[in-house]
Amino acid sequence: MQGSRGLTFERFVAIGDSQTEGVGDPTGPGGAERGWADRFADRLAAGQVRSGPEGTAQTGLLYANLAVRGKLLAQIDEDQMDLCLSMEPDLVSLVGGLNDVLRPGRRIDLILARMDTMQARLAASGATVLTVTYPDPALMMPVGKLLSETMAEFNRGLRRIAERHGTLILDIEALADVADPGHWCPDRLHLNPAGHQVLADGMFSLIEPLPDGQPWPGTLPERPRPAFTEQMLAEVRWAGAFLAPWIYRRLAGKSSGDGRHAKRPELTPVEV
Repeated sequence: MQGSRGLTFERFVAIGDSQTEGVGDPTGPGGAERGWADRFADRLAAGQVRSGPEGTAQTGLLYANLAVRGKLLAQIDEDQMDLCLSMEPDLVSLVGGLNDVLRPGRRIDLILARMDTMQARLAASGATVLTVTYPDPALMMPVGKLLSETMAEFNRGLRRIAERHGTLILDIEALADVADPGHWCPDRLHLNPAGHQVLADGMFSLIEPLPDGQPWPGTLPERPRPAFTEQMLAEVRWAGAFLAPWIYRRLAGKSSGDGRHAKRPELTPVEV
């Protein structure tokens, strides 16, 4: 696919954690998780359709998704980077580090140093690299205010690293619309199908810029603000359903990705 930036892509590899794996978007065949990267690959492949075996439609784009939920940035580096580079991709998405930032005792400088090294390797391979910043967690939940400055520091580092290596970065930190509840699952950590589509559209705009005057992610409808009592009850329910299990996993040394493998571990044609 050739965009208005003059870039042509034939091999797209996505690496990362749960967002790139597609958690929160069970819209694939049989309820399989799809996610922004799958949606992005579909759009990237549009216009390259040709006849495949047994009447299927295929495109010229090969796509692999090595992301696994729950992975820390070091695990993404150790488990996914070498395999990714062995596929000789010309386009790579690297979205990771959020799980590290959420951990107690985090060292933002060390997380960013790892990210710097990873982007340097990808850039040296000649691939175009895509990444993102993250929304202010205070926009997602009241307790998120405790992480606002930490996330802002992380985002500042991500911008510096992207500029250093020529990475295309989707900077969503200042876009409050991205943090709208209509884009997120009840756990407030994973995008829902609408959110995954918004992220896919945003990533696509990095290689195929939107026409002048067309905003991303667009204008969302006004939502009525819930009453204080209703909001407090929602916070209590959220803490019991999602925060407490997350704390338990941290104390037990467990991860949601334990025993899981990449859903698309090899480059295969995108079928539409």
